[in-house]
Amino acid sequence: MQNNFVFAKLVPIMAKEQKYYVVWKGNQPGIYDNWDDCKKQVHGFPKAIYRSFKTKDAAETAFHKGIKGYYETKKNPGSYKNKKSFRDKPEKNNIHPPILESIVVDAACGGNPGPMEYQGIFLETNEYLFKVGPYLDGTNNIGEFLAIVHALGYCKNKNLTIPIYSDSRNAILWVKAKKANTKLAHTGKNDKIFDLIVRAEQWLQQNSYPNKILKWETKAWGENPADFGRK
Repeated sequence: MQNNFVFAKLVPIMAKEQKYYVVWKGNQPGIYDNWDDCKKQVHGFPKAIYRSFKTKDAAETAFHKGIKGYYETKKNPGSYKNKKSFRDKPEKNNIHPPILESIVVDAACGGNPGPMEYQGIFLETNEYLFKVGPYLDGTNNIGEFLAIVHALGYCKNKNLTIPIYSDSRNAILWVKAKKANTKLAHTGKNDKIFDLIVRAEQWLQQNSYPNKILKWETKAWGENPADFGRK
């Protein structure tokens, strides 16, 4: 019998927090305190523009500033510039826009090796599903690999068949091979990372999944929305 929980137990998935949704362009622009109401305003609406916020005050401020007023002062990974690149621009080089009902993952590492962390978001709402680390003496490729497997474990537990995007070709190949092909030296400082690698590889060997693992096309769509914004 397949074990659906091996990798999900590695790190806790963040509990769902209260979110407030600003709809700047939609059937009825405004502020909504749940995704279902927000979804009614943006699904099927041409070039809808919306974003989630952690507090009502932040949502109200953003809404009253307007789209440009809010995003022109932001340089975060979920900025309007990045969203516009895949939500509003026409297809580039025959590359279709990304599937909104998907998980996008990314990793960051302060050196090679260095402190490594990774995270995943639900693309349609820009909500964070998990954020893990930092752990000492890791690499970006390892973080990308673990992020994809974490997303697969999350989907397995939630019975989700949605695709997973990563901008790391190496990590995607490692996942398909069910093996992290890293040359990272195992030191006392990165025991936790190697423990995660072993468990992730075991999860891949013991589980099947229907989710497609796709390349985030940065040149066509802009920066990965799960990016940590440290470039």
